[in-house]
Amino acid sequence: MDLTCYVYPGWRPRLRAASPRRAWMDASPEGFAYRCLPLGIANAHGWELLSPCGFEAHWNGGPLPQDVRIQADPGTAAHEAPVALFGQGTFTFHVPGLFRTSPGHNLWVGGSPNQAKDGVAPLGGVIETDWAPYTFTMNWRFTRAGHVVRFEENEPVAFLFPLPRALLDGVVPRIAPIDEAPELKRRFEQWSQARDAFQAQVAATPHAAPGAKWQKFYFRGTDVDGTPGAADHRSKLRLPGFEGAASWPTAAPACPHARAAAPALPQHDPAQVLSRLQRLRALSARNRQVPRRGGLATGVFLDEHYAANWPVLLAGEIEEGQGRWTPHALASTHGGAPLVDAQGRPGTLERFVRLALQPADTPGWQPRLTGALEALPDLAPRLGHLTRLLSGRDPGRLWLEAAGSGTLAAPEPCNRLLLQLHGQRRIWLAPPGEAARLEPLARAGTLGDLTAPDLTERLPQLRGLELHAVLLQPGDALFVPFGWWRQSAAERFSVSVAREDFRWPNPP
Repeated sequence: MDLTCYVYPGWRPRLRAASPRRAWMDASPEGFAYRCLPLGIANAHGWELLSPCGFEAHWNGGPLPQDVRIQADPGTAAHEAPVALFGQGTFTFHVPGLFRTSPGHNLWVGGSPNQAKDGVAPLGGVIETDWAPYTFTMNWRFTRAGHVVRFEENEPVAFLFPLPRALLDGVVPRIAPIDEAPELKRRFEQWSQARDAFQAQVAATPHAAPGAKWQKFYFRGTDVDGTPGAADHRSKLRLPGFEGAASWPTAAPACPHARAAAPALPQHDPAQVLSRLQRLRALSARNRQVPRRGGLATGVFLDEHYAANWPVLLAGEIEEGQGRWTPHALASTHGGAPLVDAQGRPGTLERFVRLALQPADTPGWQPRLTGALEALPDLAPRLGHLTRLLSGRDPGRLWLEAAGSGTLAAPEPCNRLLLQLHGQRRIWLAPPGEAARLEPLARAGTLGDLTAPDLTERLPQLRGLELHAVLLQPGDALFVPFGWWRQSAAERFSVSVAREDFRWPNPP
């Protein structure tokens, strides 16, 4: 049958006959994977379309086309780069060719068999190429958000082969007892017994030559007794290339960065590296404050804060009445809800509210009450537009704090969103670059209140400490990035929720 790819001037599809080889199969001990003949035949069972450029793609988890970002390598022509067209975490390659098959034959198009790619999967399609005067596209879909995938130039992005359109029409699938086919049963049992005996022999002689470690009956196309199987059995498949096509390498080149020899890097303490990066960042006035923003778009939040590891105060984001969160309203409507204090002692919400309304003077030990909202669904806030940033997998933890209660400085182990429902809470943030000065003090137990008036007198090494102060009002949400040091204090009775279930990996 015929398989033709028609091209206009300027169309240059990179087509080649598929190779039976795979890098992961090459890396298997003694090439063991190639003993599976069905794998090798499937690998070569068609032709591959190669990427005309190298590029990276990222999906933020959203449903829109613009939620996928594609960055092609420098010098890539605009018409050669893949594009995001359909949303749902997909991106598309335009195929520069009009394929035609013989009458009654379709073209199967999908990803190369037995060639996995982390974080993304090819979509398959069957096209009636014996009559349709249309081109088609090859599409890939991310399998998880927040992941960057890399394609190299000349890496296979599509795999295709023709098949009869009516091939499946006459198929009558059924399950039947093996006794309906006594000769097949005899041959199978003969092979099964021979295989058991062969495996026992291999186990007894583990140092045998590689070729002696497999039976080769199927590979040779014979029964156990040497009787030939199908007359047209194949142990290899080598298809011709497209006539008139340019010659392309039989394997995608490795990433040039991977080929380059890694230079020997000087050994630095990670905290010192962060400190140097912070001094470099401080050269820009833009990086000297925590911005207060409202209605921040999902993509802007991802680019400028989540991915950039920079905090932001999302003002007035929580859309519900604040009266629900007063201490008296909570005690009267949910007084029996089980909570624990900061030391892990259990009790009820009503009891803890009474304690919280009698604050002490020293940060770190006044009543701080907490409970998982998964067990307290009636206390979960209505988040309004904040759901654009959160996956909804975990409703977070509810925190009640007395006026003056707070926490001492400690680094965040992951990205957090702090939702203020009632009262005011002041937060102080120090960037990860301050770890070189803060970590030794925290380990020694000498790090205390970073806002104390005599801080630098007691700890002169903290002079010039970069510290950002933020005041949270009811309805506000503060994004605190992974690695930032946070200290907090409630200005008055405070109700807040901590969420960690972002739509992107956390921590990255």
